[in-house]
Amino acid sequence: MQIDTLDQQIAFIKEIDKLKYIQRKTCLFNSTRNENDAEHSWHLAMMALVLSGHSNEKVDMLKVLKMLLIHDIVEIDAGDTFLFDTTKNHTNTDEELIAAKRIFGLLPEEQATELIAIWEEFEACQTAEAKFAKAMDRFAPMLQNSTNQGGTWAEFNVSYETVIEKKKGIKEGAEAVWEYAKDLLDESLAKGEINK
Repeated sequence: MQIDTLDQQIAFIKEIDKLKYIQRKTCLFNSTRNENDAEHSWHLAMMALVLSGHSNEKVDMLKVLKMLLIHDIVEIDAGDTFLFDTTKNHTNTDEELIAAKRIFGLLPEEQATELIAIWEEFEACQTAEAKFAKAMDRFAPMLQNSTNQGGTWAEFNVSYETVIEKKKGIKEGAEAVWEYAKDLLDESLAKGEINK
């Protein structure tokens, strides 16, 4: 029994190595190299640890960290959908749920059930943990773009108002972080790195 459990867990660990190959549109800070999903997830987990005092509500940090470490694993199958993509809806949850069930399903049933539930909680964005985790996920690319002359905002001609609309949910999890993010966006606008 124990060997079967270990085999399943190792199979999952091998499978999620593929996350390192999923390229995102955003680049590393002050860089032209695109970030991959594994780097993104690690960075978000560190951001959450450091910025946890700015959460609007008290949160279970272990749950937040789990959310941030697993939230993009589904992109191994479903791919990364750019938040500002105008041809594909970013909330492709049906496709991602199929991926979640397959990938997390490699684990023993109890672990699979837990991780699918945590992933679904993140996607629903109703709990304090999900709101804070989602705030980190939305904030990180803003930091990256602000160090890269507008980054994806400039590259894909994303307007200031579109960024505000897509990112305003940050305030649901961390209002102070949202105020900081808006200041970054205003600075980018003043520098001509994003269009009004």
